[in-house]
Amino acid sequence: MAATSPPLPSSFQNAKKILSNFTSFKPFSILLNDNKYSHFRCQIKSLENKPSNWSVEFLSGTEPLRLIQNSPSSMSMAAASASDSAVKTSKKVCLFYCAETKVLAERIAAESDAIEPRSINWRTFEDGFPNLFIPNAHGIRGQNVAFLASFSSPAVIFEQLSVIYALPKLFISSFTLVLPFFPTGTFERMEDEGDVATAFTLARILSNIPTSRGGPTSLVTFDIHALQERFYFGDNILPCFESGIPLFKNRLQQLPDSDNIVCNKVRIGDKRIVRIKEGEAAGRHVVIVDDLVQSGGTLIECQRVLAANGAAKISAYVTHGIFPNRSWQRFEHDNAGHPENGLTYFWITDSCPQTVKEVISKPPFEILSLAGSIAAALQI
Repeated sequence: MAATSPPLPSSFQNAKKILSNFTSFKPFSILLNDNKYSHFRCQIKSLENKPSNWSVEFLSGTEPLRLIQNSPSSMSMAAASASDSAVKTSKKVCLFYCAETKVLAERIAAESDAIEPRSINWRTFEDGFPNLFIPNAHGIRGQNVAFLASFSSPAVIFEQLSVIYALPKLFISSFTLVLPFFPTGTFERMEDEGDVATAFTLARILSNIPTSRGGPTSLVTFDIHALQERFYFGDNILPCFESGIPLFKNRLQQLPDSDNIVCNKVRIGDKRIVRIKEGEAAGRHVVIVDDLVQSGGTLIECQRVLAANGAAKISAYVTHGIFPNRSWQRFEHDNAGHPENGLTYFWITDSCPQTVKEVISKPPFEILSLAGSIAAALQI
């Protein structure tokens, strides 16, 4: 519109004043005729006693305001256009994965059309060292790339680090490392001279991932064991700390008896002392919550104390079910009201894929997938 356009005529101003009485309206279009405002139309977003799919048309002069009902097809087209716009704004991500995380990667891709799973050839030479190949390396230039890792044992870390260090150098737009479980998190303290804080070592290794064209690597991890570990990472990586607790809360809401009591764990040397910190266990369904489980000794001790205090049911949630040496077999299923003998539910996430393979479809275990949370984090 030219800067010398004439002022709005009084008839237009009057119409604008009338429209101000509506709850809200959104300008739709203004048509000009010989530099004069002769016609305008707007869409009503909210109108008392009327549905929202109405428009107002006003002609200059003495013509009255007219309400026009929009056709369903035009409304559908508008909704489809808005949907297409949302899809277009989604960040496209090429998601690479290791053998252990293939199932989780496929679930993540199923959460969003913007995420495309990409495979890597995981091979070994005769001496056992990795022989790796990234197919169609030229095809990911300028793309947002992510890698879904699983550091389940020291034996698999080296081959995955080799790929993690290689991907940012392929002229990609950005790089995100998704490591659902940060495996050395429980070894973050140095209490005696000679102790090695391996959590700090791994953080330094990840902090030296080469930068991509878009800048430092983003690291997505869930429920890291100690919050001070965020300070172990250097400036060349951007840690994004997520949690599986929202998944657990959603699952709890589906239970009719989802009360919970917090258990306080206190260690004096090698002695474990468990006390009920707050709440009344008698007659209730009690849920024990922790970030991870290894041998399961603490959870079993909590179960014993809660059962002795009259809990009707006992369940547990941990984000990371590590269970070395198949220690998950220590947990029995209670479906007959005998909480001293077992758990009603034991919820874990799929952050540790090897554990998921072992316990799936084995009560009391139930898997809560991080796929949706990871898909959302990849859009940050």
